[in-house]
Amino acid sequence: MSELDNLQNADGTKENIENVQPETPQEVTSNTEENDNVLNEIEDSNAEDAEDEGNVDRHNIEDKDYESLNLEQLVIELERLVKNEKVQAIKKHVDAIKTEFDKQFHELLDEKKEEFLSSGGNEIDFRYHTPLQQNFKDIYKDYRQRLSAHYKNIEQNHKQNLTNRLAIIDGIKALTEDAEDSMNTKYKKFKELQDQWKTAGPIPRDKYNNAWNSYHFNVERFYDLLHLDRDLRDKDFEHNLELKTKIIEQAEALADDENTNRAFRELQNLHKIWKEELGPVAREHREPIWERFKEATKKINAKRQDYFKNLDTVYEQNLLNKQAIITLIEEKANEKITNHSGWQNKIKEIEALREEFFKAGKVPVKVNEATWAKFKEAVRRFNRNKNEFYKNLKKDQYDNLEKKLALIKIAEDNKDSEDFEATTQLMKKIQGDWKRIGHVPRKDSDKIWKQFKSACNHYFDRIKEQRNAASAEEEEAFTQKEALLSEVKNLTLSGDQKTDLATIKTQINSWKTLGRVPRNKRQIESDFNDTLDGLFKSLDLNKTEAELIKFENKLDQLASGDDSRAIDNERFYIQKKVDDIKGEIIQLENNLQFFSNVKSDNPLVKEVHKNIKKHKDDLQLWNTKLKKIKGLYDQ
Repeated sequence: MSELDNLQNADGTKENIENVQPETPQEVTSNTEENDNVLNEIEDSNAEDAEDEGNVDRHNIEDKDYESLNLEQLVIELERLVKNEKVQAIKKHVDAIKTEFDKQFHELLDEKKEEFLSSGGNEIDFRYHTPLQQNFKDIYKDYRQRLSAHYKNIEQNHKQNLTNRLAIIDGIKALTEDAEDSMNTKYKKFKELQDQWKTAGPIPRDKYNNAWNSYHFNVERFYDLLHLDRDLRDKDFEHNLELKTKIIEQAEALADDENTNRAFRELQNLHKIWKEELGPVAREHREPIWERFKEATKKINAKRQDYFKNLDTVYEQNLLNKQAIITLIEEKANEKITNHSGWQNKIKEIEALREEFFKAGKVPVKVNEATWAKFKEAVRRFNRNKNEFYKNLKKDQYDNLEKKLALIKIAEDNKDSEDFEATTQLMKKIQGDWKRIGHVPRKDSDKIWKQFKSACNHYFDRIKEQRNAASAEEEEAFTQKEALLSEVKNLTLSGDQKTDLATIKTQINSWKTLGRVPRNKRQIESDFNDTLDGLFKSLDLNKTEAELIKFENKLDQLASGDDSRAIDNERFYIQKKVDDIKGEIIQLENNLQFFSNVKSDNPLVKEVHKNIKKHKDDLQLWNTKLKKIKGLYDQ
């Protein structure tokens, strides 16, 4: 039994302080007041604040809808509270965050476990850890240690403060019973005890109401049972009445505050001032002002209850929204998806719906657990279907792995081949095949890709080295051809057609032996042909013969090149030229039919015959060229 339970009245009878209220016997709780929940709520909250001065700061911390935060956001919010707020003020918030974190993490854990089992894992081997979870545990552990250290530090102070307050109550009792000191002396001592009471410090919350009620009870007895000087007493009573009236007016004004939570917190503070800082008033005012204060309190509470009713409406709407989200998840869980990209898109859709579910806000408490359970089951059904798909997909991935290993063998077997023309086509083909095969198990993906890439790179690096070597040769050939071109341009002919033709052919043969030049410098071939045209013209050489000499030089160049398509393109060009000329000849011959009654020496007729002859001569030249280039295919 505590010292408070043994407090005695002046006549020696035990004092039932549990039912003592801070005013008069009329204010001692009636049955109605005992059932007045709002007053009890205020008393309990003030008792909590009185236990630890830092507790009051909890009223200033924003209440957040933690259900709308994801795991990462919950960790961030917990860390912010622990770092920036008093540890004894954040218990409600920390508990709510932990509850929500545990709920969401267990859902994630269930999801990962199903994935593990669907992949063929044994339940006893399942383990899942995430840095996010460890971070949360570390912050929460820090919070618990800080809170424990804080309460350990104030525990001794609480005991001493309670002893001091009991001593003050005993001191006031003694003043009431003391018959020796004068009234002024007692009053002076009484005021000193009141000042001591105000600075006596916090006490355990379970002792708060008893201690304060006992204190007020004995303060009133001091005023009522001792015959104090009327002027002193009335002066105190008037001062206290004035202060309590102001408190009531402030409470009545709070009824107009639109922020009901803020108004209720302010009301709680007014009750604290009323109880802890203000003394009694004259007996005839005690019950009326208390009733007026209670009435103001009830009005504020009624408005607060209306707020909560409206909040219930919001929660009902949130419930409807969450049920609609669950329905969408269920529908998507039942969709038939047959490919990886489709599942990846669907996974993103489900994740978006999960985020939307968490942000939808609170639902009525009575359906909270059922709603959460239904949500989890819908998500699990989707995950089970997804896991089943990827379980089957893994079989396909292992098949793909075998196919890609076969391509790696081909690449490694041919990476040192000297048959560059055939092997290059093969390497390009297997690179295309690799892209089309599809995914392999993730654990093998990087390894086999590096192996395949290494073999391909080895081969193409060899081609690059060969081309670099060829490039140096081509530069040397260009330098030599520049010199030879200059020599041919300055060539002095003898005037004898046969001798000069032999000289020109010798220069052409020398040109052929010099090889290819770099692609960006192949204009020199056209320059050489233009120079030959000038030489052939000066020889008055037959046009057909000159053209064939140049064409043979060109064929040699095409045959020595590394692009077989160049010969094909030239053949197609010549064939088209032949076909076009034949078409022109047929058209001209058809035109002659319009001149059947015109004399053959008619200028127009003569011009048509001239054109036909020219085209036939050209056709002969191009047919010769076509025959020569076809001969290359027979070699």
